[in-house]
Amino acid sequence: MVRDLRAGYGDAVILEDVSLDVFPGEILVLLGGSGCGKSTLLKQMIGLETPMRGQVFIEGSDVHAAAGEERMRILHSFGVSYQTGALFGSLSLLENVLLPLEECTDLPKPLREKIARMKLAQVGLDGFEHHATSELSGGMVKRAAIARAMALDPRILFLDEPSAGLDPVTSAELDELILGLARGMDMTFVIVTHELASVFAIADRVIMLDKGKRGIVAQGDPRELRDTATDPVVVDFFHRHARHERQHYSST
Repeated sequence: MVRDLRAGYGDAVILEDVSLDVFPGEILVLLGGSGCGKSTLLKQMIGLETPMRGQVFIEGSDVHAAAGEERMRILHSFGVSYQTGALFGSLSLLENVLLPLEECTDLPKPLREKIARMKLAQVGLDGFEHHATSELSGGMVKRAAIARAMALDPRILFLDEPSAGLDPVTSAELDELILGLARGMDMTFVIVTHELASVFAIADRVIMLDKGKRGIVAQGDPRELRDTATDPVVVDFFHRHARHERQHYSST
């Protein structure tokens, strides 16, 4: 839950008076054109950056006001997968997924390894535990990053551009994985993406940001926004991006 958020860098305000709710078990997608503040909002929500004003709550706790053990408890309640995957190239997939378990738990080593293997299996990477990231395709790297984000059994996953750089088939397979995790494990997802095919495939609800208005211009079911929106910014975004994606897919 975000309330009255102002965020930016230096004297530049990117987001002004942004408020939104995230409902348990939903897949919420943050949409908007370049520079609208999607990544800025995500960083505020996961506590990476401090707001100029306003609050971010996760399960009732203020992310930015918390300190010490309380802050660590909040941070451990969600997982994050970054756009590039941010895996350590010097480590195997198993070692990458083990890192949060080694840093944040006192579980015995055999149990940590069992959990890490289970997380890799849940994202379809069973049998790849000892592979290096350099031996994987882009889609497999994205899956491994999600497995690591799930290591501590978070209730919420934040994904930054999970389909970026993937071909349409691999992107669709990743969408199926996200849907399966959300429905099968009752997980909540907050996802930043500009890929409309993925949005229509997985989103329960979207929040659309606009650079000029420095905040939310639309929210709701993406199909309803595409078909019924009258705001020129929203109409242009959905139809311009749809044309771009059709041209991209037809040329691949």
